[in-house]
Amino acid sequence: MKNSVTPLNSHSLLFLILVSTQWLFFNTAVHAKPPSKVKYSVQRLENTKMRESLVLPYAFSTDDLGLVVGVGAMASGLYQKQMTMGGTVYGGEETKGLGAGLWNYRVFDSKRFFFSAIGMMGNFPLLRAYSPLPEKYTSAPRAGSNDSSFDDFIQASGSSNWWEVSLEYVLPWGDAKEQSMARYQLAGGLLKDETEPADWNPLVTGTSIIIARQFNRYQQYINEEGELSGAVHALELGMFYDNTDFPANPSRGSSQYIAYSYNPEWLESKERWDFVEVEVSKYFSLGKSSFAKQNIIALNAWLGYSPSWEVIYDEAGNNQVINHAPFLEGATLGGMYRLRGFRQNRFHDKAVVYATAEYRMTLDYNPTENVRWLRFLNLDWFQTVLYVEGGRVSPTFHRDTLLSDWKSDVGVSLRALTAGIVVRLDFTRSKEGTSTWLMIGHPF
Repeated sequence: MKNSVTPLNSHSLLFLILVSTQWLFFNTAVHAKPPSKVKYSVQRLENTKMRESLVLPYAFSTDDLGLVVGVGAMASGLYQKQMTMGGTVYGGEETKGLGAGLWNYRVFDSKRFFFSAIGMMGNFPLLRAYSPLPEKYTSAPRAGSNDSSFDDFIQASGSSNWWEVSLEYVLPWGDAKEQSMARYQLAGGLLKDETEPADWNPLVTGTSIIIARQFNRYQQYINEEGELSGAVHALELGMFYDNTDFPANPSRGSSQYIAYSYNPEWLESKERWDFVEVEVSKYFSLGKSSFAKQNIIALNAWLGYSPSWEVIYDEAGNNQVINHAPFLEGATLGGMYRLRGFRQNRFHDKAVVYATAEYRMTLDYNPTENVRWLRFLNLDWFQTVLYVEGGRVSPTFHRDTLLSDWKSDVGVSLRALTAGIVVRLDFTRSKEGTSTWLMIGHPF
């Protein structure tokens, strides 16, 4: 079976990476990775104004969306050195949408409080949900569970909207004891002065951030059997710690995130649910080689559990889940960040475990370096990446269940640093087919 999640039709891979940057910047599922990062400003020796901006038209074609054209824009360092603003608008025969965002705005005349807001609205010809219809009993395996069929899904056209706001506080200890923001100087996209990160100790090294986030997702599917709504209006409280050498492209150090999310039964949300998660990342530098100016081993693990999740049964033994997050939140795997060889939100259950390893090679060779008409992109380097992923969702938090019958995939990626943003094109192979994801930022 072939599952081409986001097949890309283009005659030029490099051109596609560059012109698709802005649209993908806003389609990034920011809720699929720690929603916080170290606050910093970057001075590129190639651009001493400490400002980066980009305006790009783009066009691409996928099986799910058809032909899409649009334009996007971003700017950083205009009002505050660490602040970024951006927006995009796009459309096609049946696809249309717009998005806007503001990141890391310092508020309250404080040097430690930062506000971010991002949202997107869109109509799409094809939406897919691996989830049973609500308030209906089903026989095992339930749609979206670890043993579920690839063909067990609900599919329809409709809208997909999301928005969120967050307030972050940089704690006055570690590297942020005196100043909440870090400053980096880059030459050719790499740190000018590389230093070895100190030992792990949040009170002495690194940056610790408390984040309060309110996030909203809404998708709706209607077919002849009923209606499924992926409505979320949730609150999250988390703590993030990072002692890596450069948060945008780490080569040394580690980061950790722990959070609790709660969604009351209000507005369109039909269920009350909660979710606890822990994510850990670690990076090792292998130095330079004859063809790469960086060789990095990057490791990541994620563990999550929903205490509110409950299964009830009818007289025939069929089951129904109550007090659970919808298919696009909570203990979910598949898509652009975790298990990239599977459909978006392919697996969903009470608990989840996930692990991945990447080998990142930042190449000496930059084919755009002497291309005059591409200089406005500020494209500093290309990176090739090999990776393997594994994990599973589970109806229990028992170790024996979590560590058995994992889903896995392998992949290769081409990444580039352009205008201070990492763009990645991932090709991933799993037992359910081959997937292609074009996104902004490293997956971790």
